[in-house]
Amino acid sequence: MLLALISIWDAPRSSLLRYCNVFHASQERGGMGAALLTQPDKVQQIVSALVKSVSIPVTCKIRILPTIAETVHLANVIEHAGAAALAVHGRLISERPQHKVHIDHIKAVAASISIPVIANGGCVDYINEYADIEKYRQLTGASSVMIARTAEWNVSIFRKEGLLPPFEVAKALLHFAVRYNSHYASAKYCLAQILHKQLESCEGKKLMSAHNLKDICDIWDLGNYYDEVEKMFSAREHELQIDRDCIPLGNSAKRSRLEAEQNEYGVWELPVQCAKNEIKCQDPPKSQLYCWTMKNRMKAPHYETVSRHSDCMFKSTVTVGDKKYSSSLWCKSKKLAEQSAAAVCLRAMALLDSKT
Repeated sequence: MLLALISIWDAPRSSLLRYCNVFHASQERGGMGAALLTQPDKVQQIVSALVKSVSIPVTCKIRILPTIAETVHLANVIEHAGAAALAVHGRLISERPQHKVHIDHIKAVAASISIPVIANGGCVDYINEYADIEKYRQLTGASSVMIARTAEWNVSIFRKEGLLPPFEVAKALLHFAVRYNSHYASAKYCLAQILHKQLESCEGKKLMSAHNLKDICDIWDLGNYYDEVEKMFSAREHELQIDRDCIPLGNSAKRSRLEAEQNEYGVWELPVQCAKNEIKCQDPPKSQLYCWTMKNRMKAPHYETVSRHSDCMFKSTVTVGDKKYSSSLWCKSKKLAEQSAAAVCLRAMALLDSKT
C-alpha cells in the first residue's frame, strides 16, 4: 500500500498483478505475482483496499487459469473490487512465448465484464502491421490491445504508413539513446531486440561486441553525432559546476566551517556537483568521507538517493552521525549524486582536500 501511495505522485494510474513471467517458487513463498491468480479472495481484498486508498484509477493484469470459468470468475472478482480496467495475457502461468495464446479465454472475459479489457499475448502470431492491431482487438473482443515483443522488435508497428526497415528503426533509436544519455547496456539490449533476426549480420556482430555507446554509434556512422552531444553535455555540466575558487577552503591549518544551509527537512545543503573526472581520482569524496568516519570510530555513511523522472536526474542524501547532507543540485547519475552529497558533507565540516 505504501508503494502504491508513493507511486501516485509519478503515474496516472496504479497497476496490480502485472507480472507476466512464469511461476517462480519465490512467488509462491511470497504469495505475490502469479501466485495470486489462485487466491481470488486475497485479490479482492488487495484491489478493494487499494481502490479505497488512492485517488487514481487502479488497473490489473492477469494470466489465464486452466478453465475459462475460473478465468472469468477471477475477472469478475477484480471488476467488483473496483478495478478500472483489466489486461488479460492469454497464456497459463506455465506457458511461454512459443505457446499459442488462448483467444477464447480473453474473449470470454471481455464478454463477461463491463470494465475495459486489454488483450495481451500472441501479437507475434497475429500482428504484422498496423492494421492487424484492430483485427486482433476484434478477434479477442477486447477494448484495446497491449503489445510487447512485437513493438520491441519494431516500434514502427504503430505507424499507419507501414513498417520501417529494422536498421532504420535502430538508427532512430540510437539517436534518442545518445540525446537522452541512455546507459549503453540499455541501448544495446533494445538494439539487439530490433536486430534479433539480423544479429549474424555485420552490424549485428559489431553490436554484440560493442563495449560502450560510442562503439555502437560508430556502427551506424553516428560517431560525430555522439561527440557533438557529449560536448553539449560537458558544457552543461560546466555551467552547473560550482567554481571551486569561489568557495574558499583555505589552507589545512585555517579551515573553517562552510556556510551550509539547513532546508525544511533538516538536511544541510550546498550547491556542489561532482564531475566524472573527480570520482575517477584515487581519493574521491565518498572515499574521503568513509575513511574519516572509520578513523573517528563512527558508523559508515548511509546514502539515500531519489530520481527525478522528468529528466532522469538524481539527488542523494548522506547521513553521518545525526546529521544529513545533500547537494542542492541534481546530478546525471546516482554515482555522481552520492559523490556530491559526500562532498557537501566534507565541505560543511571543512574536511575536503582543497585539491579535490
